Amino acid sequence: MALARESHPDFALIDLKLGHDSGLTLIQPLREIRADMRILLVTGYASIATAVEAIKLGADDYLPKPANIPTILRALGEEDEEMSDEAEGEEAALDMMTPLSRLQWEHIQQALHETGGNISAAARLLGMHRRSLQRKLTKRPSPGR
Repeated sequence: MALARESHPDFALIDLKLGHDSGLTLIQPLREIRADMRILLVTGYASIATAVEAIKLGADDYLPKPANIPTILRALGEEDEEMSDEAEGEEAALDMMTPLSRLQWEHIQQALHETGGNISAAARLLGMHRRSLQRKLTKRPSPGR
């Protein structure tokens, strides 16, 4: 934070997990330092709930890891001039694809968040049997699956 106060950067790339702390706590102080700063939150623990919270707190964008350089530059509004429009479009389409298992996992996490972690209530909200939900919770998808 001291470095941000001294240099007033154009953008900040923040990780959600910072040791035992959360990168979410840095969003508002950074926004106070410079209101027009582009704030990008990246995480290996992506969920709909944290994405919504990050945007509500003032982040400009939220990317799941692994995020490649062109994706980060696009999110920061600093697109690479050398990339052709066709190659960029194809790469963007691949980057934006999220495996079905990952989307399902994020939807389940959002339901759990809305019900305060109550599995029975989340199962009712999702329209599924409680035991089915419990089985799905034991099978967390990997980022590439």
